[in-house]
Amino acid sequence: MSFLPQGLVSFLAQAKEDVESVLERDPAARSAVEVALLYPGVHAIWAHRLSNSLWKQGSYFPARAVSQVARAVTGVEIHPAATIGPRVFIDHGAGVVIGETSVVGADVTIYHGVTLGGTSLSHGKRHPTVGDRVTIGAGAKVLGDINVGADSRIGANAVLVRSVDPDSVIVGVPGQVVARAGVHTAQPKHDAQ
Repeated sequence: MSFLPQGLVSFLAQAKEDVESVLERDPAARSAVEVALLYPGVHAIWAHRLSNSLWKQGSYFPARAVSQVARAVTGVEIHPAATIGPRVFIDHGAGVVIGETSVVGADVTIYHGVTLGGTSLSHGKRHPTVGDRVTIGAGAKVLGDINVGADSRIGANAVLVRSVDPDSVIVGVPGQVVARAGVHTAQPKHDAQ
């Protein structure tokens, strides 16, 4: 592939990794061709790489245009300035929003309806930082300049507004850590007799 421009070679290598990671994590994925052609979350990540590259070059309007076209086509909105790590898998995709100052680590799985949003109108870092290998359940909201530790799992429809350590399991509104590193931390509820 030495006849191809280096940028294209890099994109193709990342795209291959993306497809392979989906095949590893999604039991419904049947083939690489199916994933490459029919998975909107994968398409959203690929479009983000283009819009992010344009953003970093100072081409803000074209970057936003690519981002908005991707949103219309995939149902996933990722701000061009967001930092997305390798092998991020957005499953189903519909309704995912990733804000401008969000940082998403490697091998993260994000389900439909997730928001990585801000809680401030000030400039600067106002969106979450998500560690490597985190799973964020359908409909979860992760809000503000907080850190989600590596290898954590955020349950469906949880609303997380404070930082959590690595290896945490978070559920509820507001999000509460119910397990850490495989140890159950929630207090049992006793029946009144």
